[in-house]
Amino acid sequence: MDHLIITPEDGWTRLTLNRPEARNALNTALLGDIAATLDRLAADAGCRAVLLHGAENDFAAGADIAEIETKSTAEGARDPRKGHWAAIRAFPKPLVAAVDGFALGGGLELALMADLMVVGQTARLGLPETNLGLIPGAGGGQRLLARIGPARAARLILTGEIIDGRTAFDWGIASYLAEADAVPEGEALAAKLARRAPLALRAAKAALVAGAEAALALGAERASFEALLDSQDKAEGIRAFRDKRKPEFQGS
Repeated sequence: MDHLIITPEDGWTRLTLNRPEARNALNTALLGDIAATLDRLAADAGCRAVLLHGAENDFAAGADIAEIETKSTAEGARDPRKGHWAAIRAFPKPLVAAVDGFALGGGLELALMADLMVVGQTARLGLPETNLGLIPGAGGGQRLLARIGPARAARLILTGEIIDGRTAFDWGIASYLAEADAVPEGEALAAKLARRAPLALRAAKAALVAGAEAALALGAERASFEALLDSQDKAEGIRAFRDKRKPEFQGS
């Protein structure tokens, strides 16, 4: 089964995350394929916008826990995922994320890299990495801080709270709130973007990304994430997650 389904549409392309058995969790292979596909679509004149969504009622429930479980600080420093994330953010055309179901951790970080986010009525969004003794590792904390301010960003990141689609829209995380599922509205939005002036959209996106990213402490956040990979609290957090119990953190 392909873990990324690529569907050309009329002037735009649909990318479907297709790991439903893992709620579309972003393992390194899937993230790499997203990055490589976007790199190819950047040079495809027939693609003027991209819609990204998940299969079977979830966007992406986070990173792959099995990969994080054994990853050390040294491995985190040379992790190919960093290059994949950078390539996704560098995609020069409009990127729309349609979020139904869970968009947690790395899943929300991916959605935050989209230019426009549509959330559906079942959407549940959060950055709960502190539950595992970690922090967001792909700039999600910084981007959330810039988007909704320190009070609400701290609320989500420090407590691991998960919010619904209505709250995400009201707080300014999402651009659109669908009346039902997000994907149909995302399809209409991608089609609308595909009819607009492509050079103008590319220039507008470049200016928006440059302005949004200029003040973010992305390197510091990533360095802190990597340092935590060797902690005993990270090991305990993942054990507790697997055991379906509350972790007992020791601060080591």
